[in-house]
Amino acid sequence: MNTDRINELRKEWEAEEKIAHIHGWDFSHINSRYEEEDDLPWDYRKVIDEKRVDSMKLLDFDTGGGEFLLSLGHPYSNTAATEGYPPNIELCKKELLPLGIDFKACDDASKVPFADESFDMIINRHGSFDPAESYRLLRSGGLFITEQVGAENDRDLVKMVLPDVPKPFPELELSIQQKKFEDAGFKILRAEEAFRPIRFYDVGAFVWFAHIIEWEFSGFSVDRCFDGLLKMQKEIDDNGVVEGTIHRYLVVAQK
Repeated sequence: MNTDRINELRKEWEAEEKIAHIHGWDFSHINSRYEEEDDLPWDYRKVIDEKRVDSMKLLDFDTGGGEFLLSLGHPYSNTAATEGYPPNIELCKKELLPLGIDFKACDDASKVPFADESFDMIINRHGSFDPAESYRLLRSGGLFITEQVGAENDRDLVKMVLPDVPKPFPELELSIQQKKFEDAGFKILRAEEAFRPIRFYDVGAFVWFAHIIEWEFSGFSVDRCFDGLLKMQKEIDDNGVVEGTIHRYLVVAQK
């Protein structure tokens, strides 16, 4: 790779680094430039809809910007949500409160600002959770449904650019979390996990992604990781794609 192209790539990647931000949980900036979660063995929405009825009191914990919650079409008067990330809190106040959704700011899954036995269903996708606190919040027979990012998520990609960065959440293994639910008093109705590919078709998209997922790619920058990014570029030049692995698990638990 000649010097001119290397310098051109650095400018492109630094431009992606500069604009990396997220509104709610919106990855549309790189939608056509990467792929993931298109072949999980379960459909999170369908898992919820198989159990959800309009009369249920439903809580979406760590709702992001509320995009997925609103897509469910659950009656607003029976819907509540929490979020802890400050920019998303403001977005939820703007988007959810005017609809009549009971939104509360919360960044501690162990101290959720709702009364005991407030809900028939709690959903949580890629957010934090505390099985004991969720048990407190649910009515008898209530359901906790979560799809989570596992401990091995993106680790092969992390090692390409930050080989010495440890796993940020090593306890996020299905077997460990399933036991926590059982210890809290839940009956496990479903427990599944999956490893699937994540594909990037240009390195700029990866740069943007790594900045957004900063807890996995701790300390990432174009400058620090430039040699690793060049290796990724060669992989794309040779094969059209650089591929990693996502780790997901699903738990459906009943009180």
